Amino acid sequence: MSVVERRDHRALEEWFAESAQVWVPPRPSIRGRRRVLAMFRAIFARYDELHWRVTDVHGLGPRRAVYLTDSWGTLDGTTPYHNHIMTLIEFDADGRILSLSDYFKDTVAFAAGSVPCGCSDQPDSALRAGEG
Repeated sequence: MSVVERRDHRALEEWFAESAQVWVPPRPSIRGRRRVLAMFRAIFARYDELHWRVTDVHGLGPRRAVYLTDSWGTLDGTTPYHNHIMTLIEFDADGRILSLSDYFKDTVAFAAGSVPCGCSDQPDSALRAGEG
């Protein structure tokens, strides 16, 4: 989780399959590694500080798992943030994330001032150029 703690979206590239699908509410589901990385860049930009601690992992088969996480930090410069998250995750044959879906215990932090990143609406060429 050190890559996530650093909020380095580029370092996440090797984690995801090219056809990865990720859903992190309140944003819509995103498909494709470039879009996933653009989404994480937008999410990370909202936090001055962000931490995760995996509290439990349950295997659901050879390539699927659910894990529970505590997350905390500072959102949008001054707002303290804390949440409990359940993540469903599926890996491809090479061990890369094929599907990831988060479920948040508390969504109040996302309701006020939440702006979708627009990652799913941009062509891949814009994402490669760093516009997304």
